[in-house]
Amino acid sequence: MLRTPRDYSYSDLEELLVTDQYRLAPNDEITFQLFTNDGERLIDPVTMLSGQSLRQQQLTYRVEFDGTIKLPVLGYTRVSGLTTREAEMMLEEEFSTSYINPFVQLRVVNNRVILFPGGRGGTSSVIFLDNPNTTLFEALAKSGGIADGKASRVKLIRGEPDNPSVYLVDLSTIEGVKNANIVLQANDIIYVEPRERVPQRILENVTPYLSLVTTALLVYSLFTK
Repeated sequence: MLRTPRDYSYSDLEELLVTDQYRLAPNDEITFQLFTNDGERLIDPVTMLSGQSLRQQQLTYRVEFDGTIKLPVLGYTRVSGLTTREAEMMLEEEFSTSYINPFVQLRVVNNRVILFPGGRGGTSSVIFLDNPNTTLFEALAKSGGIADGKASRVKLIRGEPDNPSVYLVDLSTIEGVKNANIVLQANDIIYVEPRERVPQRILENVTPYLSLVTTALLVYSLFTK
């Protein structure tokens, strides 16, 4: 599973050491808050209409398949491809026609990564990125660490499924551990290559021949009696 050829050309790890902010995409779930006067007063579209207290739970909005999100007052607005900050600035400009010095806060709440820890003792898991700065090391720790997989062959798969970038991280040495501080992005796949079980593999290869030899000896013994 997720194995690469021996001569596979991995992407350069240096690319990951430069923090690249996540960009909004379809199916992202976002909490949205709007304040006036640069944050002085919270505007809640539900309480505005009902006249209730401004203390209300945050509402969650989903980015549609076409990259738009339906917001109060503005309606469908394109946010796909923008970073969270870029989207906040764009929405502040849009809301400025209706409100004084609008202040927007957005937060993606369903960002997650998939982790395969390797080995028979490991269990694959989906880890939600509650902290936008969650690192590779933290994700591995949340899953219980590397079971009996190869610490020297941790793969980070990022990008579109049809043309992903695959990075090879070596966590078997102190020098390599610095790469564990790579900040994860939504939809990353972490795959720890399992250790080869040599005796078992040899046994699996030899068993058919042993059966053949045993059968031949049995037949021979029957004819020689």
